[in-house]
Amino acid sequence: MITRPLDLASKLRPEPRNFDLLFLVNGGLIVLFFFLFGSQFVLAPGLGLNFQLPQVPGARAGATATTHRITVKPTGLIFIDDGPADLARLSSWLNAEKGTKPHPSLLIIASKDVKFGTLAEIENIAHAAGFEVQLAEQDPAARDGPEGH
Repeated sequence: MITRPLDLASKLRPEPRNFDLLFLVNGGLIVLFFFLFGSQFVLAPGLGLNFQLPQVPGARAGATATTHRITVKPTGLIFIDDGPADLARLSSWLNAEKGTKPHPSLLIIASKDVKFGTLAEIENIAHAAGFEVQLAEQDPAARDGPEGH
């Protein structure tokens, strides 16, 4: 930088000491915080760390394509396209969505720990809204996982 004509060099602050180690420590702390506070729930809302589908022999035989899907946690929390919902919000969402596709169908992705009563309530709400319902299940005999790839 040219500073001679106005003697700007005398008015500048001196260069700081070398803080390379401090920058490495800050970078390490950032990485540590990502590991500590980043969770699979944040990265994939609706699916927990130990989310497992129920295993039913022959589950793939009746599998069909669906137009809508929801995820149900063992606590009873339901995840729809718009985010978490309770049964009342699920009902209004299904009623709003039933006209978007010609033959609406709902895939319920529920963990194996979800109570049967909760699934029955969700199924009743979906049937009342005019949806065909299918439960996500995993075939234990399948070698290539639940997606079939």
